[in-house]
Amino acid sequence: MRYDAEHKRRTRDRILREAAKALRDSGPKGISVASVMRDAGLTHGGFYAHFSSKDELVADTIAYAMAQSHSVRGEEIAGKSPVDALRASIDQYLSMEHRERRAEGCPVAGLASDLPRLASAGAQQAFAAGVEDWMAQVEAVLLGMGHATARDEARSLVCELVGTLTLARCEPDPDRASALIESARQQLKVRLGVNG
Repeated sequence: MRYDAEHKRRTRDRILREAAKALRDSGPKGISVASVMRDAGLTHGGFYAHFSSKDELVADTIAYAMAQSHSVRGEEIAGKSPVDALRASIDQYLSMEHRERRAEGCPVAGLASDLPRLASAGAQQAFAAGVEDWMAQVEAVLLGMGHATARDEARSLVCELVGTLTLARCEPDPDRASALIESARQQLKVRLGVNG
């Protein structure tokens, strides 16, 4: 049976959505073609109608997950002043809820340590492009606030957000994890002038 292009696109999106959950939860090696296809309600044999290899699936999944995060961040700051947008972004990213919701959270923190060791060049390029998009999004907000060194500040902020969340996820004691998050959140907001 032949399907139209729209059906194929929707099916591919469904596969990517399930693969993105596995990617966020378990990293690139945690993506099992059989499990992803099963979770998407499809047969394992249908995989090659959408992807030529697992490496392609991983790279496309990273690009998909990064685009999802970019879109969510855009929705969170839409219609807000630059100050309110930056404050909201920091508060959302550095929260215990984000720490606990790894499978729905930002893929950058979940993948940063695994990617150099476990992923193909295509996957690493997709990741780098997603990080660059995030930095550009932050830079635009900082420019809107009048920061002269917005590009450098955006790079630093993204690194600090990811580092803090990663360390908080590694901390087994919830109280210490919360203290890490709260301290970083407050210090960033003071430094960037959004601590209102």
